[in-house]
Amino acid sequence: MNKNIHTFIGCDNSYEDSRIVIFGAPFDSTTSFRPGTRFASAAIRNESFGIETYSPYQDKDLLDYNIFDAGDLELPFGNPERALHDIEAFVSEILKAEKVPFMIGGEHLVTLGAVRAVAKKYEDLHIIHFDAHADLRDDYLGVTLSHATVLRRCHEIVGDNRIFQFGIRSGEREEFLWGKEHVTTCKFNFASLDEIVKQLAGKPVYFTLDLDVLDPSVFPGTGTPEAGGVTFVELMEAVSKLSALNIVGLDMNELSPVYDQTGASTALACKSLREILLYINQ
Repeated sequence: MNKNIHTFIGCDNSYEDSRIVIFGAPFDSTTSFRPGTRFASAAIRNESFGIETYSPYQDKDLLDYNIFDAGDLELPFGNPERALHDIEAFVSEILKAEKVPFMIGGEHLVTLGAVRAVAKKYEDLHIIHFDAHADLRDDYLGVTLSHATVLRRCHEIVGDNRIFQFGIRSGEREEFLWGKEHVTTCKFNFASLDEIVKQLAGKPVYFTLDLDVLDPSVFPGTGTPEAGGVTFVELMEAVSKLSALNIVGLDMNELSPVYDQTGASTALACKSLREILLYINQ
């Protein structure tokens, strides 16, 4: 791993000394509405210097922890399977070094590449999924690899009753019908999160955060805005509860900075990344 000169604020430690490795997966070739998430990881790094390394919410500072920013992967935009292969290989390298991979998307399909790698290391893997959309279609317009099918593909890896979804407020009727038999879904909010956290105590957990779980009045900079979402404070309260879990891999995705010229959505993503990094550094 070569040191990345352009890093997220406070994440310029050496690879050898770091427990968490963040990296970008700038891929959005299957985006079905508004593309642009390929620019998210670079925008987050650029704008991160508009925030502090210190969190007054947690009374913790990124400078007190060793975190390595590996930069962005170079992914082939027109070849989803190849992109997923490259992500899987990179995450596998991180896991082999006994570190925690934290991927910054990109569209939500990139999660599948990371889950493929993490599930090979942790057989009893469970997934916590924050999102506006169920992402449980078997195919979208005849294509099985899509941001709209990513959790269905993840289910094929981890199996029944291993995926827990929160904030879901959009999807086909068939997705919700199928989901009732195979995953646990908390629609609209995080009401059942406490119960699920207790249930998953001690188990390996992959956490995937689609930022469009937030209401578009708070976070308009995304490709598929969906009214009726949660607030930033509600999201951070939910994330704080995950600190009790054994998080072995995670990602944050679906910022599309070009759709919010004020920069507020990117600033929110930066702050979310800082807070999540600090929460999982227990």
